[in-house]
Amino acid sequence: MKNNLFKIGTLAAVVVPGIASAQSIGGILGLLAQASDLINRLIPFVIALTVLIFLWGIFKFVIAGGDGEARKEAQGYIIWGIVALFVMVSVWGLVNILVRSVNLDNTAPPAPGLPNSAGYYRQGN
Repeated sequence: MKNNLFKIGTLAAVVVPGIASAQSIGGILGLLAQASDLINRLIPFVIALTVLIFLWGIFKFVIAGGDGEARKEAQGYIIWGIVALFVMVSVWGLVNILVRSVNLDNTAPPAPGLPNSAGYYRQGN
């Protein structure tokens, strides 16, 4: 019973603020935009976590002293921290190269000129 109450309480704590603000997602594109925003906010956190794992491995390696088993475990943290950091930074770099080489710019183009009595208004003139 307590487990079900905990699940319901957790669900309510997550859902009720969203319902209270009464914001709509905006369809599939809005949902994708929110997911993209969430991912962009999580990336620095994940990279920082990877750096902390790497530093934790170095700390454990130094503390281990002559204990071979503890040093081996610390080396695992160090190696996997370096590998994960390398993969994340490499993928980030490749995505940026792709975005810049294909010129995927997400800024809106200028609005067309508005008609007036002498014809059309031209921007920049």
